[in-house]
Amino acid sequence: MDFSNQIILVTGAARGIGRAIAAAFAHHGGTVAVHYRSSGAEAQALARSLSGQGHAAFRADVSDPAAGEKLVNEVVGRYGRLDVLVNNAAIYEVKPLQDLSYADWQATWKRTLDANLVGPANLCFLAAKIMMKQNSGKIINISSRGAFRGEPDAPAYGAAKAGLNQLSQSLAWALAQYNIFVGVVAPGFVRTDMAAELLDGPQGDAIRKQSPLNRVATPEEIAEAVIRLAADGMLYATGCILDVNGASYLRS
Repeated sequence: MDFSNQIILVTGAARGIGRAIAAAFAHHGGTVAVHYRSSGAEAQALARSLSGQGHAAFRADVSDPAAGEKLVNEVVGRYGRLDVLVNNAAIYEVKPLQDLSYADWQATWKRTLDANLVGPANLCFLAAKIMMKQNSGKIINISSRGAFRGEPDAPAYGAAKAGLNQLSQSLAWALAQYNIFVGVVAPGFVRTDMAAELLDGPQGDAIRKQSPLNRVATPEEIAEAVIRLAADGMLYATGCILDVNGASYLRS
């Protein structure tokens, strides 16, 4: 795989899965726009440490439509093009229904859908407009196994990720005529810094046993799936949803 001379925007790239995705693209020659919302120091350090040259960090709250537009304009203004968009940034709020007031219920749905569905949809639209002019491009959205199995303590998250799957498949149809690939990677549980406390605690063994591999994914494994979908020669897989969950949830 060779991403030389390609510009890749990875949202939520300062930590966890996004960080691994950014590193993988850079390792294979790509120039990475490292997006962050609040982890500025980590994003700047990552941009400096990536293989190759030209990487830079860009701040935006992707749930804000104006900020999303500014982000894409800044990336294209700096590099002159956009070849790959990876929508990785997301939030996850544990909000059991029985513990919520009606006002809290509405608030968590708005926050979650704005960050996990509406924001990525806006970036897809903005990136697609650039890629249509180029007659090429790749859009990869990071979903979740929760889109299929449900998230009883975070229903807004499961619904948003299910919506992201359908958005991606709709865009795959709409953008194929412009030589634009749209695909999805749907991870299960992944060992990130944010998940470490849970995995190292009393629930860790039960979580690992959800997979017959008796472990969770590494961020690098999710990144490998992303760059394989983004590689040349994958256009006929457009519209695909790639499950990367260690067989912890199998769809029929």
